[in-house]
Amino acid sequence: MNSFGRIFRVSITGESHGAGIAIIVDGCPTGIPLTPGLMSQALERRKSGAKGTTTRTEDDLPLIESGVFNELTTGSPILIRFTNKNTRSTDYEALRATPRPGHADFTASHKFFGLEDYRGGGHFSGRLTVGLVAAGSIAGLVLDHLCGPDFKISATVVEAGGETDIEVGLQRALDSQDSIGGIVECTITGVPVGWGEPFFDSVESVLSHAAFSIPAIKGIEFGSGFSAARMFGSRHNDSLLDAEGKTATNHAGGINGGLTNGNPIIFRVAVKPTSSTPAPQVTFNKVSGQQEELSIKGRHDLCIALRVPVVLESIAAIALADLALLRLTQSASYKPRNGASD
Repeated sequence: MNSFGRIFRVSITGESHGAGIAIIVDGCPTGIPLTPGLMSQALERRKSGAKGTTTRTEDDLPLIESGVFNELTTGSPILIRFTNKNTRSTDYEALRATPRPGHADFTASHKFFGLEDYRGGGHFSGRLTVGLVAAGSIAGLVLDHLCGPDFKISATVVEAGGETDIEVGLQRALDSQDSIGGIVECTITGVPVGWGEPFFDSVESVLSHAAFSIPAIKGIEFGSGFSAARMFGSRHNDSLLDAEGKTATNHAGGINGGLTNGNPIIFRVAVKPTSSTPAPQVTFNKVSGQQEELSIKGRHDLCIALRVPVVLESIAAIALADLALLRLTQSASYKPRNGASD
Protein backbone atom coordinates (compact mmCIF):
# COMPACT_ATOMS: atom_id res chain seq x y z
CA MET A 1 0.00 0.00 0.00
CA ASN A 2 1.03 3.64 0.33
CA SER A 3 1.61 3.77 4.10
CA PHE A 4 4.56 3.01 6.38
CA GLY A 5 4.97 2.69 10.15
CA ARG A 6 3.10 1.28 13.12
CA ILE A 7 2.90 4.20 15.55
CA PHE A 8 4.45 7.05 13.57
CA ARG A 9 2.57 6.26 10.37
CA VAL A 10 3.11 8.02 7.04
CA SER A 11 0.78 7.85 4.02
CA ILE A 12 1.61 9.39 0.65
CA THR A 13 -0.52 10.37 -2.33
CA GLY A 14 -0.22 12.32 -5.58
CA GLU A 15 1.31 12.18 -9.05
CA SER A 16 4.18 13.96 -10.74
CA HIS A 17 1.92 15.95 -13.08
CA GLY A 18 -1.30 15.80 -11.07
CA ALA A 19 -2.67 18.62 -8.93
CA GLY A 20 -0.09 18.03 -6.26
CA ILE A 21 1.52 15.80 -3.65
CA ALA A 22 0.19 15.19 -0.15
CA ILE A 23 1.55 13.46 2.94
CA ILE A 24 -0.37 12.39 6.03
CA VAL A 25 1.48 11.80 9.29
CA ASP A 26 -0.46 9.99 11.99
CA GLY A 27 0.82 9.20 15.48
CA CYS A 28 2.88 12.34 15.98
CA PRO A 29 2.94 13.25 19.68
CA THR A 30 1.21 16.43 20.79
CA GLY A 31 3.04 19.65 21.52
CA ILE A 32 5.78 19.40 18.88
CA PRO A 33 6.45 22.87 17.37
CA LEU A 34 5.70 22.74 13.65
CA THR A 35 5.60 25.49 11.04
CA PRO A 36 6.39 25.58 7.31
CA GLY A 37 9.62 27.37 8.18
CA LEU A 38 10.84 24.37 10.19
CA MET A 39 10.64 22.26 7.02
CA SER A 40 12.07 24.82 4.61
CA GLN A 41 15.76 23.96 4.91
CA ALA A 42 15.22 20.29 4.11
CA LEU A 43 12.81 21.07 1.28
CA GLU A 44 15.31 23.51 -0.25
CA ARG A 45 17.99 20.83 -0.21
CA ARG A 46 15.73 18.48 -2.20
CA LYS A 47 15.10 21.02 -4.96
CA SER A 48 16.67 20.78 -8.39
CA GLY A 49 18.80 23.41 -10.07
CA ALA A 50 22.33 22.21 -9.38
CA LYS A 51 24.58 20.84 -12.12
CA GLY A 52 23.30 17.47 -13.31
CA THR A 53 19.75 17.89 -11.99
CA THR A 54 16.48 18.52 -13.81
CA THR A 55 15.51 22.01 -14.92
CA ARG A 56 12.00 21.49 -13.54
CA THR A 57 11.60 23.73 -10.50
CA GLU A 58 8.70 23.88 -8.06
CA ASP A 59 8.02 26.23 -5.16
CA ASP A 60 7.49 23.27 -2.80
CA LEU A 61 5.75 25.45 -0.24
CA PRO A 62 4.16 23.16 2.37
CA LEU A 63 0.50 23.80 3.13
CA ILE A 64 -0.27 22.42 6.59
CA GLU A 65 -3.99 21.68 6.50
CA SER A 66 -4.59 19.71 9.71
CA GLY A 67 -2.98 18.40 12.87
CA VAL A 68 -1.38 21.71 13.89
CA PHE A 69 -2.92 24.49 15.99
CA ASN A 70 -1.11 27.54 17.31
CA GLU A 71 2.08 26.15 15.67
CA LEU A 72 1.98 23.00 17.85
CA THR A 73 1.01 19.48 16.83
CA THR A 74 -2.40 18.48 18.22
CA GLY A 75 -2.06 14.69 18.08
CA SER A 76 -4.51 14.33 15.20
CA PRO A 77 -3.28 13.35 11.70
CA ILE A 78 -1.13 16.00 10.04
CA LEU A 79 -1.95 16.69 6.40
CA ILE A 80 0.62 18.58 4.31
CA ARG A 81 0.03 19.37 0.66
CA PHE A 82 2.31 20.60 -2.15
CA THR A 83 0.96 22.05 -5.40
CA ASN A 84 2.42 21.09 -8.79
CA LYS A 85 2.86 24.20 -10.92
CA ASN A 86 5.73 23.60 -13.36
CA THR A 87 4.55 20.59 -15.37
CA ARG A 88 5.09 19.91 -19.07
CA SER A 89 2.97 16.86 -19.76
CA THR A 90 3.28 16.89 -23.55
CA ASP A 91 6.80 15.49 -23.16
CA TYR A 92 5.23 12.16 -22.18
CA GLU A 93 2.59 11.71 -24.90
CA ALA A 94 4.96 9.86 -27.24
CA LEU A 95 6.17 7.57 -24.44
CA ARG A 96 2.71 6.03 -24.02
CA ALA A 97 3.41 3.57 -26.82
CA THR A 98 7.09 3.06 -25.98
CA PRO A 99 7.71 2.24 -22.30
CA ARG A 100 11.05 3.58 -21.13
CA PRO A 101 13.63 0.84 -20.45
CA GLY A 102 14.36 0.58 -16.73
CA HIS A 103 11.32 2.66 -15.76
CA ALA A 104 7.97 1.74 -14.20
CA ASP A 105 6.06 2.62 -17.39
CA PHE A 106 5.58 -1.02 -18.41
CA THR A 107 4.87 -2.53 -14.99
CA ALA A 108 2.56 0.31 -13.92
CA SER A 109 0.48 -0.05 -17.06
CA HIS A 110 -0.01 -3.76 -16.37
CA LYS A 111 -0.77 -3.33 -12.68
CA PHE A 112 -3.36 -0.61 -13.22
CA PHE A 113 -4.77 -1.92 -16.54
CA GLY A 114 -3.58 1.08 -18.53
CA LEU A 115 -5.55 3.56 -16.41
CA GLU A 116 -2.58 4.99 -14.49
CA ASP A 117 -1.47 8.62 -14.77
CA TYR A 118 1.64 8.10 -16.90
CA ARG A 119 2.69 11.77 -17.09
CA GLY A 120 6.11 12.24 -15.57
CA GLY A 121 5.99 8.75 -14.11
CA GLY A 122 2.77 9.50 -12.25
CA HIS A 123 2.64 8.02 -8.75
CA PHE A 124 6.00 6.31 -9.34
CA SER A 125 7.89 9.58 -9.78
CA GLY A 126 10.71 10.90 -7.63
CA ARG A 127 8.57 14.04 -7.40
CA LEU A 128 6.72 12.34 -4.54
CA THR A 129 9.85 12.43 -2.38
CA VAL A 130 8.90 16.01 -1.51
CA GLY A 131 6.28 14.43 0.74
CA LEU A 132 8.84 12.11 2.30
CA VAL A 133 11.06 15.09 3.13
CA ALA A 134 8.15 16.89 4.79
CA ALA A 135 7.30 13.80 6.86
CA GLY A 136 10.98 13.34 7.67
CA SER A 137 11.16 16.91 8.95
CA ILE A 138 8.35 16.14 11.40
CA ALA A 139 10.01 12.87 12.40
CA GLY A 140 13.26 14.74 13.02
CA LEU A 141 11.49 17.14 15.36
CA VAL A 142 10.02 14.20 17.27
CA LEU A 143 13.44 12.56 17.58
CA ASP A 144 15.03 15.82 18.74
CA HIS A 145 12.35 15.97 21.44
CA LEU A 146 12.89 12.35 22.52
CA CYS A 147 16.68 12.06 22.18
CA GLY A 148 18.03 15.55 22.70
CA PRO A 149 20.76 17.48 20.88
CA ASP A 150 23.11 14.49 20.47
CA PHE A 151 20.76 12.95 17.91
CA LYS A 152 21.82 13.73 14.34
CA ILE A 153 21.25 12.29 10.86
CA SER A 154 23.58 13.17 8.00
CA ALA A 155 23.79 11.73 4.48
CA THR A 156 26.17 12.52 1.64
CA VAL A 157 26.99 11.32 -1.87
CA VAL A 158 30.24 9.35 -1.63
CA GLU A 159 30.38 8.11 -5.21
CA ALA A 160 28.88 9.16 -8.56
CA GLY A 161 29.32 7.27 -11.80
CA GLY A 162 31.95 5.08 -10.16
CA GLU A 163 34.03 8.10 -9.12
CA THR A 164 34.68 9.25 -5.55
CA ASP A 165 35.33 12.69 -7.00
CA ILE A 166 31.71 13.66 -7.60
CA GLU A 167 32.55 16.44 -10.06
CA VAL A 168 34.57 14.04 -12.20
CA GLY A 169 31.73 11.51 -12.28
CA LEU A 170 29.20 14.19 -13.10
CA GLN A 171 31.31 15.60 -15.91
CA ARG A 172 31.50 12.11 -17.43
CA ALA A 173 27.70 12.03 -17.54
CA LEU A 174 27.51 15.47 -19.14
CA ASP A 175 30.20 14.64 -21.71
CA SER A 176 28.50 11.34 -22.58
CA GLN A 177 25.00 12.81 -22.50
CA ASP A 178 23.99 9.82 -20.41
CA SER A 179 22.83 9.28 -16.84
CA ILE A 180 24.86 7.89 -13.95
CA GLY A 181 24.15 6.34 -10.57
CA GLY A 182 25.83 6.80 -7.23
CA ILE A 183 26.26 5.73 -3.63
CA VAL A 184 24.89 7.71 -0.69
CA GLU A 185 26.06 7.10 2.87
CA CYS A 186 23.99 7.94 5.94
CA THR A 187 25.29 8.29 9.51
CA ILE A 188 22.99 8.52 12.55
CA THR A 189 24.35 9.42 15.99
CA GLY A 190 22.78 9.76 19.42
CA VAL A 191 20.51 6.71 19.18
CA PRO A 192 20.09 4.89 22.52
CA VAL A 193 20.77 1.18 22.95
CA GLY A 194 17.87 -1.23 22.41
CA TRP A 195 15.69 0.19 19.66
CA GLY A 196 14.35 -2.37 17.18
CA GLU A 197 13.18 -5.98 17.25
CA PRO A 198 15.09 -9.23 16.72
CA PHE A 199 13.51 -10.39 13.45
CA PHE A 200 10.95 -8.83 11.11
CA ASP A 201 11.24 -5.35 12.60
CA SER A 202 15.00 -5.31 13.06
CA VAL A 203 16.51 -1.86 12.64
CA GLU A 204 18.04 -3.01 9.35
CA SER A 205 14.66 -4.33 8.16
CA VAL A 206 12.79 -1.13 9.00
CA LEU A 207 15.42 1.18 7.53
CA SER A 208 15.67 -0.96 4.39
CA HIS A 209 11.89 -1.01 3.97
CA ALA A 210 11.83 2.78 4.18
CA ALA A 211 14.91 3.24 1.96
CA PHE A 212 13.38 1.31 -0.91
CA SER A 213 10.46 3.74 -0.95
CA ILE A 214 12.89 6.16 -2.60
CA PRO A 215 12.69 5.65 -6.38
CA ALA A 216 15.96 4.38 -7.92
CA ILE A 217 17.36 2.68 -4.80
CA LYS A 218 18.70 -0.75 -5.81
CA GLY A 219 20.84 -1.85 -2.87
CA ILE A 220 21.66 -1.23 0.79
CA GLU A 221 24.39 -2.27 3.22
CA PHE A 222 25.08 -1.61 6.90
CA GLY A 223 28.48 -1.08 8.50
CA SER A 224 31.10 -3.03 6.59
CA GLY A 225 28.28 -4.45 4.49
CA PHE A 226 29.21 -6.86 1.71
CA SER A 227 32.91 -6.56 2.53
CA ALA A 228 32.14 -8.47 5.76
CA ALA A 229 31.86 -11.61 3.64
CA ARG A 230 35.60 -11.35 2.93
CA MET A 231 36.70 -10.71 6.56
CA PHE A 232 37.73 -13.00 9.42
CA GLY A 233 35.33 -12.91 12.35
CA SER A 234 38.09 -11.71 14.67
CA ARG A 235 38.55 -8.67 12.46
CA HIS A 236 34.87 -8.00 11.83
CA ASN A 237 33.83 -8.22 15.49
CA ASP A 238 33.67 -4.85 17.28
CA SER A 239 35.44 -4.95 20.65
CA LEU A 240 33.47 -3.41 23.52
CA LEU A 241 35.27 -0.57 25.29
CA ASP A 242 32.92 0.34 28.14
CA ALA A 243 29.63 -0.35 29.92
CA GLU A 244 27.80 2.03 27.59
CA GLY A 245 28.51 -0.25 24.61
CA LYS A 246 31.04 1.94 22.81
CA THR A 247 33.16 -0.16 20.44
CA ALA A 248 36.66 0.18 19.03
CA THR A 249 35.40 -0.35 15.47
CA ASN A 250 31.97 -0.20 13.91
CA HIS A 251 31.77 -2.98 11.34
CA ALA A 252 28.25 -3.75 12.61
CA GLY A 253 27.07 -0.28 11.63
CA GLY A 254 25.59 0.42 15.06
CA ILE A 255 23.27 -2.61 15.04
CA ASN A 256 23.54 -6.04 16.70
CA GLY A 257 20.78 -8.63 16.65
CA GLY A 258 18.47 -6.17 14.94
CA LEU A 259 18.83 -3.72 17.85
CA THR A 260 20.69 -0.42 18.09
CA ASN A 261 23.90 -0.83 20.13
CA GLY A 262 24.57 2.83 20.95
CA ASN A 263 27.24 3.38 18.30
CA PRO A 264 26.58 5.40 15.14
CA ILE A 265 24.24 3.72 12.67
CA ILE A 266 25.98 3.72 9.30
CA PHE A 267 24.44 2.49 6.07
CA ARG A 268 24.84 3.09 2.35
CA VAL A 269 22.41 2.86 -0.55
CA ALA A 270 23.08 2.26 -4.23
CA VAL A 271 21.22 4.63 -6.55
CA LYS A 272 20.75 3.46 -10.13
CA PRO A 273 21.28 5.71 -13.14
CA THR A 274 18.23 7.71 -14.18
CA SER A 275 16.06 5.64 -16.55
CA SER A 276 15.14 8.72 -18.59
CA THR A 277 18.45 9.23 -20.35
CA PRO A 278 19.03 11.21 -23.57
CA ALA A 279 21.28 8.42 -24.84
CA PRO A 280 19.59 6.35 -27.61
CA GLN A 281 18.04 3.10 -26.36
CA VAL A 282 15.96 0.34 -27.90
CA THR A 283 12.48 -0.45 -26.58
CA PHE A 284 9.26 -2.13 -27.65
CA ASN A 285 6.50 -0.14 -29.33
CA LYS A 286 3.13 -1.45 -28.09
CA VAL A 287 1.29 0.00 -31.10
CA SER A 288 3.52 -1.21 -33.95
CA GLY A 289 4.54 -4.41 -32.18
CA GLN A 290 8.18 -3.76 -33.12
CA GLN A 291 11.35 -2.72 -31.34
CA GLU A 292 12.49 0.80 -32.12
CA GLU A 293 15.07 3.35 -31.05
CA LEU A 294 14.07 5.71 -28.27
CA SER A 295 15.78 8.96 -27.26
CA ILE A 296 14.05 10.53 -24.29
CA LYS A 297 13.42 14.25 -24.34
CA GLY A 298 12.21 16.45 -21.51
CA ARG A 299 13.56 17.48 -18.13
CA HIS A 300 15.30 14.78 -16.12
CA ASP A 301 18.13 14.40 -13.60
CA LEU A 302 21.35 13.04 -15.11
CA CYS A 303 22.29 11.85 -11.61
CA ILE A 304 19.42 11.22 -9.20
CA ALA A 305 21.92 10.42 -6.44
CA LEU A 306 22.71 14.13 -6.08
CA ARG A 307 19.23 14.76 -4.66
CA VAL A 308 18.98 11.61 -2.54
CA PRO A 309 20.88 12.63 0.67
CA VAL A 310 18.10 14.73 2.20
CA VAL A 311 15.50 12.13 1.19
CA LEU A 312 17.59 9.37 2.79
CA GLU A 313 17.90 11.41 5.97
CA SER A 314 14.13 11.86 5.91
CA ILE A 315 13.21 8.20 5.56
CA ALA A 316 15.76 7.34 8.27
CA ALA A 317 14.05 9.84 10.58
CA ILE A 318 10.62 8.39 9.76
CA ALA A 319 11.79 4.84 10.47
CA LEU A 320 13.57 5.76 13.69
CA ALA A 321 10.69 7.90 14.97
CA ASP A 322 8.46 4.87 14.67
CA LEU A 323 11.00 2.66 16.46
CA ALA A 324 11.52 5.31 19.15
CA LEU A 325 7.80 5.62 19.91
CA LEU A 326 7.45 1.84 19.91
CA ARG A 327 10.33 1.58 22.40
CA LEU A 328 8.75 4.30 24.54
CA THR A 329 5.50 2.34 24.63
CA GLN A 330 7.33 -0.85 25.63
CA SER A 331 9.32 0.89 28.36
CA ALA A 332 6.25 2.54 29.84
CA SER A 333 4.22 -0.67 29.98
CA TYR A 334 6.90 -3.12 31.17
CA LYS A 335 7.77 -3.47 34.86
CA PRO A 336 10.16 -6.38 35.56
CA ARG A 337 9.18 -8.48 38.61
CA ASN A 338 12.77 -8.59 39.86
CA GLY A 339 12.89 -4.83 40.08
CA ALA A 340 15.44 -4.45 37.32
CA SER A 341 15.25 -1.22 35.37
CA ASP A 342 15.54 -0.77 31.61
